[in-house]
Amino acid sequence: MFASTVRRESVILNTLQKGYKKFCQFEELVASLLLVAITALVFISAIARTLRHPFNWAVDISLLLFAWQVFLGGDIAVRNTNLIGVELLVNKFPGIVQKWLKIIFFVMIIIFLGVLVYFGVPLLLQNWKRLFQVLPISYSWCTLSVPVGSFLMMISASIRLVEIIKKPVSFWEQGRRDE
Repeated sequence: MFASTVRRESVILNTLQKGYKKFCQFEELVASLLLVAITALVFISAIARTLRHPFNWAVDISLLLFAWQVFLGGDIAVRNTNLIGVELLVNKFPGIVQKWLKIIFFVMIIIFLGVLVYFGVPLLLQNWKRLFQVLPISYSWCTLSVPVGSFLMMISASIRLVEIIKKPVSFWEQGRRDE
């Protein structure tokens, strides 16, 4: 009975990990497409303005796409890189201090992101009736990026925090960075 429960939990965990990996790949694709779309919109809009035929809607679309790009890109950065890098100073400390500093930094990041989620939802609701300047869509689609992106970053930062906690102190004593 115990073995079947452990096996079932292992299958569920593996399924979640595979699903999260697929989600991360999808998120990276969307972030890349957003960057390409923003670049193309701004470029085409600048050319059209020069030719005295401006695309008034391009600014609003770019703003909407940029808001989502910032938060999706932020999640990708939290997941894949060392965000807090005062390595020159931190590497001079003993391994246990380095580990605890990383833990403290990530806890602070998670708390800050929680505050963004907490205040982002009322912001989203307040902007529901507000429209973009030219487009007939709610500005809430833009402000929705704050709580959604912050929540995604909280998940990524929590995963990184667990990885840091699991690493032995010897990892930092060898002069390595959190990778």
